[in-house]
Formats: sequence, C-alpha cells, structure tokens
Amino acid sequence: MAALADRLATVSSRSTCRLTHRGRKSGKPYRVTIWFMIDGDTVYLATANASRQWVRNVKANPEVSFDVGGETFSGTAEPVHDAAEEHHVMKLVGAKYWYVAPIVALAHLFGYDPKPDASFRVRLD
Repeated sequence: MAALADRLATVSSRSTCRLTHRGRKSGKPYRVTIWFMIDGDTVYLATANASRQWVRNVKANPEVSFDVGGETFSGTAEPVHDAAEEHHVMKLVGAKYWYVAPIVALAHLFGYDPKPDASFRVRLD
C-alpha cells in the first residue's frame, strides 16, 4: 500500500472531491461535490458559506470520507480556528483555484484579509 502522502499527491491536482458526511439529526449519509486542498498528508476543506448543510453536518459529526481520482480516504474533520492556519488555507485555495487569486488580490488592495467562512483540517485514518 502506498504511503498516504503519495496517494494524496496523485489526486492533489483534481479540482473537486465527493465528500460523504452524515446528517446532524438523521445520521443519514449525504454526498456533496466540493473543493479540497492537500498540503503533504493534510487535507483541507473550505467554503465561503458556513451555513451550507455539509458544513453544519460536519461540525456536528466530524467523521467523513471523500472520493477523488479513484481513491477513497476517510478521517475526522477538525474546524480551523487559528488565524495563521486560516491564512495558510486561503493561500492554498488561491494557489490551486487560480481564478480566486484576483479576488484575493483586490481584497488586499482594500485592506481586507480574506479567509474562508469555514474551513476544516481532515485527519486521515
């Protein structure tokens, strides 16, 4: 079996993953297609809208799995609250999703330091 970082490296350039999470009340599994970023053996999930159902569900039940590029990973999602790590996540977003970079640059021109509305670090099993 390939090392985790090697498996992640093979899928890191994919633009989206299929995240499976559980309903906070029902426990029913749900799937959503979202952006993801990889940094070594750490996976980050981020959104500009913390009110999305997947975000609310993951906060209530952090056990998740995701499929990307024929690989399946599972782990525990932890909210990112540290300002330095939030800044790091935003840099990862800007580097991977190049079309976000101009928005980030404009925000900085107006003195705003953009960050995701919610982001998670996924500790993989």
